[in-house]
Amino acid sequence: MAVHLALGSAQRGARWLLRPTIRALAAGRTAGTAPAVAVSANQVKLKSEEDLAEITALQMLYRMTFKGYLKKMHELQVYEKQLYGPIYKVRMGDFKAVVLNSVELLEELLRKDEKFPCRGDMTLWTEYRDMKGLGYGPFTEEGEKWYKLRAVLNKRMLHPKDSVQYGDVINEVVTDFIKRIYHLRQISPSGDMVTDVSNELYRFSLEGISSILFETRIGCLEKEIPEATQDFINSIGQMFSYSMLVVMLPKWTRNVLPHWDWYLAGWEGIFKFARNLIDRKMDAIQHRLAQGQEVEGEYLTYLISNRKMSSKDVYGSITELLLAGVDTTSNTLMWALYLLSQNPEVQDRLHREVSSFILGGRPITAQVVSDMQFLKAVIKETLRLYPVVPANARLMTEADISIGGYFFPKKTSFTICHYSISQDEKTFPEPHKFRPERWLRDGRQRPNPFGSLPFGFGVRGCVGRRIAELEMHLALSRIISLFEIRLDPHIGEVKAHNRTVLVADRQVNLHFVERNGTSSN
Repeated sequence: MAVHLALGSAQRGARWLLRPTIRALAAGRTAGTAPAVAVSANQVKLKSEEDLAEITALQMLYRMTFKGYLKKMHELQVYEKQLYGPIYKVRMGDFKAVVLNSVELLEELLRKDEKFPCRGDMTLWTEYRDMKGLGYGPFTEEGEKWYKLRAVLNKRMLHPKDSVQYGDVINEVVTDFIKRIYHLRQISPSGDMVTDVSNELYRFSLEGISSILFETRIGCLEKEIPEATQDFINSIGQMFSYSMLVVMLPKWTRNVLPHWDWYLAGWEGIFKFARNLIDRKMDAIQHRLAQGQEVEGEYLTYLISNRKMSSKDVYGSITELLLAGVDTTSNTLMWALYLLSQNPEVQDRLHREVSSFILGGRPITAQVVSDMQFLKAVIKETLRLYPVVPANARLMTEADISIGGYFFPKKTSFTICHYSISQDEKTFPEPHKFRPERWLRDGRQRPNPFGSLPFGFGVRGCVGRRIAELEMHLALSRIISLFEIRLDPHIGEVKAHNRTVLVADRQVNLHFVERNGTSSN
């Protein structure tokens, strides 16, 4: 669910297509405390944002078109840092943003976060809702209303002990996914190949998050996906596919070109699917209440029964959580399996850890994986190398602010280059190497935690972080306990493409070689 970052950055990233340690110099605050103190440019000798190097729309278009960065916007962060340093700005017409490209500047900004942190313009997602009279969710709502909404959504979701209660539900989905792996292996020519692993993990992730949010299975792991579920999957792809055109093209083209209607149709399919499942649960609750029976259930039942949320809030929130809960898990697991296939010594170490916890046939549960430190480190290192969303943003709305020795008036928008920051060799020695041990609590110096923030920071951090982590930990540990992962040698080197989230640039096929003494059970 860390893809909550993607929801804000998708629109800003599309608009980009068109248009040394530094400490705070003025009084700031940590997240959740009093508002930041206003900074006057006359109080201290601060530089102006006009002193920053500036990237224009023409420069951006040139780099995408002629230098090959169209699908590699994450790599463009690294290139621009080499040209301009850790802080610079982008200006295209009325739109402008200050770009922060170092861990020190990122930490300085986030430690001055406001009480109600703002991602900025979310019109890309709110316009359809406004047209249809639909409610906002945790990614589109802002201000105090967002704060109150998150207070309700956080319960039964964000605390580690809350995620444990979903362990059995997730494990049931993992079991069905492993059965599907065995089936796909059996029908492959080699007897152990799973083709298009990204697609299979997407189906697993959607089934997992739906089982929690809707308290029901939707058939993603069946041999034949139910028609309604497939329509929903297609609607998600359609909405994301046309998002870029919606942002890039002027509004008058909506009456001439079909992209706007196709984009709206994607949203219609998404909300239709979520609405049907929510309404089904509402009807079941009302029926039980009418019969004088107790209402039992998990997350959706809790939200529907909560008097602090309207039905519009429930529709908007569940739909956004559903969208955000798929890409994080599926993409991260795909990259983790790929990295393990390329680093057999790391895979062996992970297998040894997992095996040590399941001696005597002990099942892998939520409680068990919570003690697997190397497993957690593998996921953290995967997210460092391939952050689900390579960029994020903050709009400082309450007061003037100083960052990196520069004065910025309120309403300044900041773009955060998470990918480039996570590749900085000063924070992460040998940054291009897959080294999970760098995250272990074994006495070594650990990296600056602001160097990799896949789930965000502070009160605006991902509401579904613990669920996503539990899904990844359970799935990866059980897969590694059963199979050795090897890359199909015909695939070649897999690289990342930036389509709002970082995805593989080609179809990934993996050999799932059964380990000695294991079975489908």
